[in-house]
Amino acid sequence: MDKQNIRNVDISNIQHLSMVDFIGSDFAIFDDIKDMSLNSFPTRLNAACLAVCNKGWGRMKINLQEYEMREGMLCIILPDQIVQRGESSPDFAGSFIAVSKDFMDVVIPTMQQLFPLFFLIKERPCVEITPEELQSFQEYHSFLWSKVKLKDNPYRKEITQGLLLALFYEIYNIYQGHVTQERLPKSRKEDLFERFIRAISECYKEERSVSFYADKMLLTAKHLSAVVKEVSGKTAGEWIDSLVILEAKALLKSSELSIQEVADELHFANQSFFGKYFKHHTGMSPKEYRKQ
Repeated sequence: MDKQNIRNVDISNIQHLSMVDFIGSDFAIFDDIKDMSLNSFPTRLNAACLAVCNKGWGRMKINLQEYEMREGMLCIILPDQIVQRGESSPDFAGSFIAVSKDFMDVVIPTMQQLFPLFFLIKERPCVEITPEELQSFQEYHSFLWSKVKLKDNPYRKEITQGLLLALFYEIYNIYQGHVTQERLPKSRKEDLFERFIRAISECYKEERSVSFYADKMLLTAKHLSAVVKEVSGKTAGEWIDSLVILEAKALLKSSELSIQEVADELHFANQSFFGKYFKHHTGMSPKEYRKQ
């Protein structure tokens, strides 16, 4: 598949719709799948999408693998996954939330606790949930929608972020109950990859070199890099950088630390080196990002 020809869709693509409520291009909430700009051809979704099916059924492909969403199922699409919309029953109905990648970075300021959730979601994007769990999701959906509608509330963005973080913990609890018990035995390469992710989750503030993690795991850097790339599609260095940048963004947006103090927190030699590193990965300086 030629990735250059895959259409990219984000929240801005549906901002013209009257039945959807938004917070800029960061957050959308709605209850009709037709409001999401997905088609029968591959589309890269530049946002996370959380959905529950309340009635009927619908099919979709996520990264070319087909899934059926039925009544009483939770389905999560992660940012940058390739989605194709398939057939659905005439009565298909659900509740939907879309969250941009940047909004996700702020909502989940540290990945250490929630990081395993994203592996579970990638493994099982659609999962059956209990009536009580379905009701809980609906309550979050309803409460979030009511808060997003309060456009005169100067803190509606922060309120939404807090509720979303709580919802992600609820979803993690659901996945731990329904998916971890059903997981197939991991291959040696998958196990190595998960050990690598756990290692960088513990040490990324202090260590950013692939060789450090390879030594820690008693492997060569070449072997570790090859396995990580094969299993995840991203290099070991990209995984390390993604956690460092995520933490840097969270500290810049949600703390009173100076840029020098953020650089110190992340163990950069000096503020200049941190600034160059941050700009290389985000396209803007720490100061520019903080002012957004």
